[in-house]
Amino acid sequence: MKKRIFSGAQPTGELHIGNYLGALKNWVALQDKYESFYCIVNLHAVTLPQDPKTLRQKTLDLARIYLAAGLDPERSTIFIQSDVPAHAELTWVLSCIARMGELERMTQFKDKGKGNTERAGVGLFTYPILMAADILLYQTDLVPVGQDQKQHLELTRDLAERFNRDFGETFKVPEPYIPPVGANILSLQDPTKKMSKSDENAAGAIFLLDDADTITKKIKRAVTDSGTEINFDENRPAIRNLLTIYQLLTGKTADECVAHFVGKGYGQLKGELAEATVEFLRPFQERVKQYDDDSLRKILDDGADKASSVASTTLKTVYERMGFN
Repeated sequence: MKKRIFSGAQPTGELHIGNYLGALKNWVALQDKYESFYCIVNLHAVTLPQDPKTLRQKTLDLARIYLAAGLDPERSTIFIQSDVPAHAELTWVLSCIARMGELERMTQFKDKGKGNTERAGVGLFTYPILMAADILLYQTDLVPVGQDQKQHLELTRDLAERFNRDFGETFKVPEPYIPPVGANILSLQDPTKKMSKSDENAAGAIFLLDDADTITKKIKRAVTDSGTEINFDENRPAIRNLLTIYQLLTGKTADECVAHFVGKGYGQLKGELAEATVEFLRPFQERVKQYDDDSLRKILDDGADKASSVASTTLKTVYERMGFN
C-alpha cells in the first residue's frame, strides 16, 4: 500500500507564489507517489476573527486554486475541514492529554498573539492540537511542512506517542516532508522574512491572482543586495531569493541559472523573472475560472465522504481505547 500524506491551507488572505512553490507544487508531485489528503482548514481560520460571508467565499476560492494548481480529485482526496466533524471530536480528546506547558512554548501563538496573549482567543492557543487531530485522523505517514510548522508537527508526534503509550497502539507517528528547494520563499521587500499573505506590505508578495502589470511592478521594485554577481550566495538573501523563484518557475538547475546570468545585471534578472512569472501564472489563472460553484461543491462533497470514512475509523478506535463505547 502507498504511504499516506496530509496537508492543508487556510482560506484566509490571498495565496502567493511562495505558497505555490513551497507547498502546492510539491502536493501535486506527491499525489502520484502517496495516498494524498489535502484539506481546506477553515476551522483553523476562525482562530482569528473572520467575516462569515468572506470566509465562505474564500473557502471555495481556495478549492479552485487547489484544482487549478493540479490537484486531481481522482488521485487526491480534497475536502473542507468543517465537513468532517471528526476533526473537532479528536481535538477534544487530544486536548485532554496535551500539556499547558507544551502549548505555551509554541512560538506561533506568541507571534499571532502580537504581544498580548492574555486577550488572545483560546482557539489560537489550542490551534496546534487541532492541527495534530487533522494529521492523526488519517494515520498519516508524511506531512509536507515549512520550517515554521515543524514545532507543531513535533507536538503532533509527541501526542501520538503519548496516546499510544497510555491507551495502546492507535496512531501512526508522522514524519515531516520538507522539500530541499523552495520551501522558504522570502519577501520581495524584506528578505529576512518569509513571503506572507498577511504581510502589511503587499509589495512583498506575488499573489497567484495578480495581473501581469502588478507582478512586473512588484518584481522590478524588489530589494537587492550589494554587489553585482547573480548567484545563490547565502550572504546575499535578496538575490538568492529571486534566483530561487526563477529556478523553480523555469525548471532549470541551479548551475544553469547561474551560468545564464553570468555577466548580466540585476535588471536583467528582474526582467526575466517577471516574464517567467507572468507566463507561468497565465494558464493557472485561466484554470481557476473553469470551476463553477456546483461542480466545485460536488468535488468537495465527494472528498468529504472519502475523508470521513477514514477519519471515522480512526475515531472509533480512539473512543474504544478511551472507554467511550
